[in-house]
Amino acid sequence: MVRKIGFWLLWAGFIVYAVWFSPAGTSSNITLLKNLFTLHWTQINPIILAIFALVGIWLLIYSCLLFIDGRMQTLPFWLFAVASVGSGVIGLLPYLALRDDNQEFSGEKDTFLEIFDSRGTGVILAISAIALVGFGLLFGDWGDFVVQFQTTRFVNAMTIAFGIFCLVFPAVLGDDMARHGIKDKRIFWAVALLPLFGSVAYLCLRPPIPSASAKESVLES
Repeated sequence: MVRKIGFWLLWAGFIVYAVWFSPAGTSSNITLLKNLFTLHWTQINPIILAIFALVGIWLLIYSCLLFIDGRMQTLPFWLFAVASVGSGVIGLLPYLALRDDNQEFSGEKDTFLEIFDSRGTGVILAISAIALVGFGLLFGDWGDFVVQFQTTRFVNAMTIAFGIFCLVFPAVLGDDMARHGIKDKRIFWAVALLPLFGSVAYLCLRPPIPSASAKESVLES
């Protein structure tokens, strides 16, 4: 119950901050969003462009854990995944607040779940995350980023949202490790204490969850 209340408070607090307390910067917001959605990316600081793309990577990382988790929950995850496409962490946090702890998976995995449970997906996300971080670090203007963080609402809220994605990932990691038969607590702390890179490394290395038919074959043999 404490965990659920914490997620609701974080969700409400982020919305209140983003709407009423984040920097206004109306003209800079419009210019940035216009350049972003009209694909004029050369006019955007690479750091901001990288963070924007990494928010999408985070949504895919969570999807790799939560679509399977949602199969065993009262509320399916896909409703919140759709909401997260447009709202980011605002759409994700309610699912984390409403879900129950679950360390099991039963039934068959369809093609959709197979994709999100595969190591290949983890490898693609890892390569993408490394490339985006490298792009931002090598070509970005940190002075300009600091100014935009202090004056532009979109940049400010997006950067904080990225931090929230990093912060709350351990809340779903433990259950996923149990579903995949990983019991070493050192793995949990290595992933939890290494934001983003620990998460994609985990997706690359975790074994797939066996489907019901695979489990039956093992038992019969």
